[in-house]
Amino acid sequence: MIPIRAYRSQDWPQLWSILEPIFRAGETYVFDPDISAAEAQGIWVDTPPLTFVAEDSHAQIVGSYYLKPNQPGLGSHVCNCGYVVAEAARGQGIGAALCHHSQVIARAEGFRAMQFNLVVATNHRAVHLWQKLGFEVVGRLPAAFNHRRYGYVDALVMYKSL
Repeated sequence: MIPIRAYRSQDWPQLWSILEPIFRAGETYVFDPDISAAEAQGIWVDTPPLTFVAEDSHAQIVGSYYLKPNQPGLGSHVCNCGYVVAEAARGQGIGAALCHHSQVIARAEGFRAMQFNLVVATNHRAVHLWQKLGFEVVGRLPAAFNHRRYGYVDALVMYKSL
């Protein structure tokens, strides 16, 4: 069992050490690869109402997710999440644990569904994991993501009823 808990402000340096290389790579998130730590903190922990972190057996942060309404008002019953796992911790089930946890929290918060707005189609690990966890591809956005290595690639909209 991977311990997952609510984010605390003192977690930011460890969390930024995970987010920074992922954002800089420009392969999975739309954020400017030159994003500042302050901008990233605003996106990942200040704006979403809920952010969680996963810890290893030494209380080191190895992953995180945020949870927020996907849309305001009449669309606010559908939530959206973003997930990251530290490179050294990948392949250990942390992403799946974070996603399971987020669904439990989303249900408790009254959300009826979860939607991922832009899953980069070349991110095969994520696409496979989300499908394994019951998410369906409900849309394909042609050339919607400007991948740093591959250029313009498709993005997927994925959805799961909760």
